[in-house]
Amino acid sequence: MKKSITYIVLLFTISQSSIAQHSLNRIWVTDSILPIPESVLYDDKDHILYTSLMDGSPAERDGKGSIGKLTTDGKIINLNWISGLNAPKGMAKHKNTLFVADLTEIVIIDLKQQKILKKITVDGSKILNDVTVDEKGVVYVSDPKIGKIFKLENDIPTIYLENLIKPNGLKFIDDYLYYLDNGSLYKIDNKKNKQTLAEGMDENTDGIEQVTKGKYIISCWTGVIYYVNEDGTKETLSDTRKEEYYSADIGFDNKKKIVYVPSLFKKTITAYSLK
Repeated sequence: MKKSITYIVLLFTISQSSIAQHSLNRIWVTDSILPIPESVLYDDKDHILYTSLMDGSPAERDGKGSIGKLTTDGKIINLNWISGLNAPKGMAKHKNTLFVADLTEIVIIDLKQQKILKKITVDGSKILNDVTVDEKGVVYVSDPKIGKIFKLENDIPTIYLENLIKPNGLKFIDDYLYYLDNGSLYKIDNKKNKQTLAEGMDENTDGIEQVTKGKYIISCWTGVIYYVNEDGTKETLSDTRKEEYYSADIGFDNKKKIVYVPSLFKKTITAYSLK
């Protein structure tokens, strides 16, 4: 009997360790003064954080939105580094250019000149959300409101994928476009061959970052963060849905393995060490 109990305990311990292999450990959190941060982008060249600040409704054209800059230890540099936006959300950097999704526009910002170069209207869009850029500078932006992903090439926007449910997080990695849609992670090649990588997450999947090849951190704006493997297995790193502590479009320092999590209506950004 004792041997049986010991065996069961051992199996349970092994099972638990296989489920919880990774964890998030808080490093710092900002004061609750950020005007509704939706997205964080870590700049590995200048070692700063960009954050999109909606400062109002996610769908309102009020001109109060901005892009802020913070240090990597959470100190504010300038919350109005780029101002005059509406409800900015996802961001992506390519060389010295920052692309921002702002309702029905893709805002193009010159990082050296620190100014808006142009705003390109995406016809047919309603609430553009996440942005990613491939190695050639082609931009992809999602619109969960209408179930489409658009492509911007040579300043001309076109529909890239449609008939989706509510696509959100995007990431271009090694010639593949990875995207999140309604609790699932997909990747698609340049011929639009789609592969399902993981399913069964909270349906409000939002941000995606690659940890290493085939391994990803995925956030859901309702308050869940997952560690997801390309074979479909996953583990929950954080779940703050009951506390309504949201975790929107995350940023990631791949070298130091630090995850930056914007909390929307709690008005904070929190940095976690990924173990």
